[in-house]
Amino acid sequence: MKMATILLIVTATLTALIAGLFYAYSCSVVLGLGKLSDMEYLKSMQSINREILNPLFFMSFMGTVFLLPVSTFIYRSQNPVFLLLLLATFAYLIGVFGVTVAGNVPLNDQLDKFDIANSTSQAIKEMRDKFENRWNFLNNIRTVSSVITIVLTVCACVWSKVD
Repeated sequence: MKMATILLIVTATLTALIAGLFYAYSCSVVLGLGKLSDMEYLKSMQSINREILNPLFFMSFMGTVFLLPVSTFIYRSQNPVFLLLLLATFAYLIGVFGVTVAGNVPLNDQLDKFDIANSTSQAIKEMRDKFENRWNFLNNIRTVSSVITIVLTVCACVWSKVD
């Protein structure tokens, strides 16, 4: 097996892991969290947002940021595969990485600084109102973008074997 093929398979695998993460959040985690009281919700999101910052998450999240453009460059002479990977790269860099960095992370940072224990129930409700719908909307964008990314990447894998 060629090194380029192995790289493309690793790229697709990391992309699939991230797509699965955001999909699982969208169709289960946020639904379960949504049923919690305001205080429980904020505490849970603070905990999740802290715990996700781990090597396994960073390997797949940042690995995809790195490997999609590298794979695109490697396949630059194979027209359909290159185009699929280029579109996947843009979908990921804009719709997943960009939305995360510009949208979800600032919300997470704002929530992390919020002192739940010393806040009134009204302040807790206001914080949830400012956070929850916006965060979920942005996560849905990441979910759709990451699914588009993996579909395009899998198509590139299949197409690369046709040539």
